[in-house]
This record gives sequence, structure tokens and C-alpha cells, in this order.
Amino acid sequence: MRLLFIAILATLIGTCSEPPSTLDQILELGELRVVTRDTPTSYFVGPDGPAGPEYDLVRGFADDLGVDLVISIVDSVSEVMPYLSAGKAHMAAAGLSITESRREQLDFGHAYNSVDMHLIYQLGTGKPRSVEDVVGRSVEVVAGSSHSDMMALLGAAYPGLEWSENETDEVADLLKKVALGEVEFTIADSTEFNIQRHFYPDLRVALDLKISDPIAWAFRKDGDGSLLARADDYIIQSGRSGFVAQVNDRYFGHTEEFDYVGTRAFIRHFESRLPRYRAMFEEAGDTWGVDWRMLAALGYQESHWRSHAVSPTGVRGIMMLTEATAEYLDIDDRMDPETSISGGARFYARQLERIPDSVGEPDRTWMALAAYNVGYNHLKDARQIVEWQGGDPDKWLDVSAALPLLAQRKWYSRVPFGYARGWEPVLYVNNIRAYYNIIGWLTGKEDEAEDDAGEVPDESPELIALVTEPGR
Repeated sequence: MRLLFIAILATLIGTCSEPPSTLDQILELGELRVVTRDTPTSYFVGPDGPAGPEYDLVRGFADDLGVDLVISIVDSVSEVMPYLSAGKAHMAAAGLSITESRREQLDFGHAYNSVDMHLIYQLGTGKPRSVEDVVGRSVEVVAGSSHSDMMALLGAAYPGLEWSENETDEVADLLKKVALGEVEFTIADSTEFNIQRHFYPDLRVALDLKISDPIAWAFRKDGDGSLLARADDYIIQSGRSGFVAQVNDRYFGHTEEFDYVGTRAFIRHFESRLPRYRAMFEEAGDTWGVDWRMLAALGYQESHWRSHAVSPTGVRGIMMLTEATAEYLDIDDRMDPETSISGGARFYARQLERIPDSVGEPDRTWMALAAYNVGYNHLKDARQIVEWQGGDPDKWLDVSAALPLLAQRKWYSRVPFGYARGWEPVLYVNNIRAYYNIIGWLTGKEDEAEDDAGEVPDESPELIALVTEPGR
């Protein structure tokens, strides 16, 4: 009987197999389940569908695995860890920085980005020279965030430092409270602040609390490591291929340079000048199938919405059309605002059509704007230089790096259309991206006001849907 028992036991042990790894389960299920946050620095639904830096990266990861991507949204950063720990998702892609307190609950993958942590204040309220100057003043941060961890560390070092933690608001909401004077300070990561400061130009960085805080995907602590290892391989390869850099440029590239004075002037002109021409931009956008807000941003970059603007080189009108362009468009009066706006919209739509089909959005929009400024042929030359350098001519990140080379004899002597002031279209595109975002935010606020009055808004009022994904 003992021999029989041993034989049966041996048989059972021999037929038992290890449970499938997390990665194998995902492949068998055909789904990668990801939890994230609805913020402009992670994930949002734009005019063309889901978007955001985290979405682009995790979408690529799901495609690499050959499975469907299933996104779950939580309202605040404090909900991400419990959601993941409860097994409701395979991983978190939510712009999480790696902190010691989070490491106790989660495993983190290879860092793919980094941010600086800023203490933010409003201009004119007294800039602190050190954390000690913040003692006795009001500070509010997002609950359950790395910012609350930072305040706990500072509180231990500076007795008397007090702060409150907000359980419902995100960083963008707290930045607004600082701008309105409802609270004196908050903490924001550099990526979030660089986006939001375009809407609140009086916000400033008081102190840098942390530099190069790493950002990474998070995984359950009790996992077997198979998914984390595969994700690390993907992130490392995406960094080497330039994909991570392309994602960062897509969502944050236009935020690096910022003109506080120019932004305040733009907001004033939105209220004082744009109303005279807004219906014209909207009608031209409908006629030529392009986003009227992009046209308006383009028009502001060209003329600051002045119908009688004239440059030293002879371009004129709201859309600053050259004489040759006006002739091509069969326009007699470049100073007539309606004619100029309609012509500019048609010319911009033409540039969009000329961009090769291999170029996707938003790169297609950025290249069309550059072509509007410098000419399509010079854009072609820049794309050729990118090919010679081994880059991707369908990516604006690569093309924007090549355009300034058109001012160097080494390069312009080799291309068909020669010299160009190639740095200008790069600055031009970045400015328009910033103006477009502000227009989206301001028109979104109008929609909120209409909604509060009981009217149904024509467009989604959410800023996040307008931050980075331009219309066509």
C-alpha cells in the first residue's frame, strides 16, 4: 500500500505543471489591461480618439505583444495603486514617479522619462528664497501623490511647515487655485506645469524641490516579473529607436519655450480682436475641412489678428499672404479679412494635402504649418536631409532638427531648393501649437459657462481633449 501511495503521488507530481506566467496569461487572454489617469500628461480622449504620452507608449506595447489594449481610468493618483494591487489591471501607466513609499507597494519598470518637481506660486505674492520662507503660508497638494510625500519630508525638516492634501483635485485644478489666489503654493511636475502655465501666465516656479524625478510603469508587487521584464525590453528598445523622444516631442515639445508677456497679450487679444474675425475663421474651417482654432492660431502667429498688417517683405493681411500666393489663390485684396482668412485656410489645406500619406498626425499638421511658413519645397529638402542622416522623414522631431541645417552651406548646397532660414519654421510651429492650446482652453471655458447656464455645449469643454491633438 505504501508503494502504491508513493506511485500515485509521483504520478500526480509528474502531471502537475507550473501555473502560466502573467505574460503568458495576457497572451492567452488577448488583452493587456492598463490603469491610468485622465490628465494631459497621461491619457485623454482627443478629437481623433484616445491620446496622451502614456497612451501612445502603452498602445505600442500592446501592439508589440499582439494583444488588445484595455484602458481603465481612475479619478486620482491615489486610486492607481489600490486598483493595481487589487488585480484589476496588469500594470499602471499613469505618469507615476518612483518613490520609496510606492516601492513598498509596487514594482517599477525601466524609467522612460523624468520630471522636475516645482513649488509654484503666483507672481506678485512674494517669491520664497527657501523652504523656510514657506513656513506659515498655505500649501495644497494632491493627496496620495509624490508631492504629498515631498511635503512630508520637508515637514520633518522644517518644523511649522503646514500643508493640506486634496483628495479630489488634480494638479491642474490646484494650479488654477494658485492663479486665483485661493492658495499660495502648490507642487507640480515640470511637464504638467509647462502645459498649464500657458493658461495661467502669472504662475512661476518658486523653488525646484527635486530634479530629474524618474517616471516609469508600475506592476503588482506579488507578480512573477515576466510582464515587467517584457515591458522593460520594449521601453529600452523604444528609447533606442527614438519612439520615446517622438512621444515627448508630440505632447511636450511646444511647451519648452514660453513667453509670459506674449501669453498675456494673446489672452487680451483673444478677447479684444478675435471676436471680429471668429465667424470668418469658423466658416473657413468648415469650408476647407480644417480646425478653425488652428487657423486662428496660425493667423495670430502671422499678424496678431490685424487685418491691415504689412511686413517689410510685402506680405500682408491677417494671414500674411505673399503676392505670389495671392495670385495662386486668385485673391485680389489681401487686406480684406474674410478673403485673407479664406485664402489662408485654402492654402493651409493645400499644404496638408501635399504632405505624403505616410506621415501621420500630429506630424502631418506640424509639417503643413512649416510648409505654410517656409514653403513646401524647403520642407522637402529638410526631409531629404533627414533621410541622408538615417532619420525618419515622416517624423516632425527629425524634420524640425534638419530644417535649421538649410542655413548651412554644407547642407543647402546639396539640396535642390537651396538656402532657407530653416530655424524660423521650427519656432513658427512651436508658437502656433502654444496658441492653439490656449484657444482650445479659452473656448472650453466658454462651453463650461454655457453648460452652467443650462445650454448644451457644441464641443467638449475639457481642456485635456485639446492639449495636444490638433484637428485637420
